[in-house]
Amino acid sequence: MDEDSTRAGTGMEGSDVDWAALEAAAVDAMKNAYAPYSKFAVGAAALTADGRMVSGCNVENASYGLTLCAECTLVGNLHMTGGGLLRAFYCVDAAGTILMPCGRCRQLLYEFRAPDMELMTAQGIKTMDQMLPDAFGPQHLEEPR
Repeated sequence: MDEDSTRAGTGMEGSDVDWAALEAAAVDAMKNAYAPYSKFAVGAAALTADGRMVSGCNVENASYGLTLCAECTLVGNLHMTGGGLLRAFYCVDAAGTILMPCGRCRQLLYEFRAPDMELMTAQGIKTMDQMLPDAFGPQHLEEPR
């Protein structure tokens, strides 16, 4: 049985991304979360356009407003390991349930997306453009205006 057949009905048909490996990396990242206040551990993993995998976890702060979402630490990891663009993204909670990035984090991911970046959602794979349509980005700041 081929890989697309085993993924039938999962929303993963036809993708050349190893979504199972991304899920496993997100779960591993979640295990490093620092969430003593909310007890809501989150892990995220992404595949870069050049084939690397980067990950991140949430890091809470007693002031709450300074808490870093898993996507924030993932982007930090992206830059610490050579930069680049994100091609595919997966995020989970402590139970392994797929999570959607909040609006702030969608904007952060948009900034570092590769063309046609995909995200795993509870409804299957969606593109970044589907998750953040008509987004504001660096192209809006280019001269001339």
